[in-house]
Amino acid sequence: MPRKPFVPGAALVVAAALAAGLSGCSGSSSPDGGAADAKSGDAASSSQAAEPGRYQTLPEACGLPSRKAIRSMLPGDGQDLSDAEARKIYGGVADITYDTDRRVGCRWTRETTAGTRHLGLDIQRVVSYDAATSDEDKAQGIYEKKKLAAQIPSGGAGSPSPAAPSPSSTPKGKDKGEGTVTNSSGEKDATGGSAADKSTPGGSATQKAGKTPSGSPSQSSDPSTDPSTDPSGSTAPRVLDDLGDAAFLNDKLVTADSGVHRDVTVVFRTSNVIVQLTYDQWSTDKSMLPDSQELQDKARSLATELSDSLSE
Repeated sequence: MPRKPFVPGAALVVAAALAAGLSGCSGSSSPDGGAADAKSGDAASSSQAAEPGRYQTLPEACGLPSRKAIRSMLPGDGQDLSDAEARKIYGGVADITYDTDRRVGCRWTRETTAGTRHLGLDIQRVVSYDAATSDEDKAQGIYEKKKLAAQIPSGGAGSPSPAAPSPSSTPKGKDKGEGTVTNSSGEKDATGGSAADKSTPGGSATQKAGKTPSGSPSQSSDPSTDPSTDPSGSTAPRVLDDLGDAAFLNDKLVTADSGVHRDVTVVFRTSNVIVQLTYDQWSTDKSMLPDSQELQDKARSLATELSDSLSE
């Protein structure tokens, strides 16, 4: 008898049952959407970028300060200016930058018979490329480096200057035995001694640098008449509590063989923008020291104006 062909019906039934069983197992392993979705969600949350900074652009630096403020900081000696001269002096010269949304700056200069004054403005917008670090935190780190480099003491206004001399107190003319650089507290002179210990005749380098052409010391060159020589005074380098999110002021008096100048710097941060304002007065007459209080007051006034403008 011929054999009937084999029909694998039972085999088909078994295969279908196995397929259904496998499908059921895979579905039961993730009843609420699957383990893979939860994992991808964790990865997304862990890679979430930090908060961006408040500022995405920067203003035009030369046009940011008011004309009134610039006139105050660059006083003349009574001479009248033509319109062209006024535009040249008060208009400023913009810094050359390659990305004005990241950094801008401007410089102003005025020469008079009483000396030369310079005003500089540098504005930097900080962007963090680290997803875990916000623009503001990155800006704060840059600000702290500037503060550390200037050796500004911690604390609020009126904090005493540090006992150790700052790098700015190293005499530029040391090899020649001439010149001295001090911060506004006047703690160190060219020989490394304290200003207080050398306040007697023939003592401090500042007194020696302040001699008139006849050789007699000028009263205005006596450190005791300079308000910045009081370490606990309001003109000492210090943190400023009332400006931006963080701020400090530095003040250095520099005497050299060709003249004398005082440099005042105010640095402040507002969100992810750092502003550095430099203001100095130069003179070839060593008998007249630039006034610390005047320069600081004008620098702080302009810094407050700039902070308010940026916050608008």
